[in-house]
Amino acid sequence: MKKWLIIIGVLIVILGIVAVDSKFYYPTLPIESVSKKEVLESLNDTSQDIVKIAEENGYEWYITPEKQGKAHENLKNMINSNGWQFQQQEGSGYFFEKGDNTLIATTQMWTGNYVIVKIPKDWKE
Repeated sequence: MKKWLIIIGVLIVILGIVAVDSKFYYPTLPIESVSKKEVLESLNDTSQDIVKIAEENGYEWYITPEKQGKAHENLKNMINSNGWQFQQQEGSGYFFEKGDNTLIATTQMWTGNYVIVKIPKDWKE
């Protein structure tokens, strides 16, 4: 009987470690090409405020931490540094202009701590 309890206890510990490592408890991502674990590691492994995590379906995807409302400032600063001028925000959409071109970047709260940003792929041109 003791052997079974020890075996069950060890299995529970192993499953707990695997579950925490896989980040299964985070919400699903709006992209399929990267895992939740890869996304979090890419942000934690850098000192940058906003990090590119993928290119998928004609969009570039970024993640930024939500610290005291700084996520949206990180987005604006990144896009402004490429010559775009912020015009307005409507809901989760941020509108920028560069000459006659308009750029719309959309944001989505991924968790209470992170914001996912979607920008059309050709925005740096």
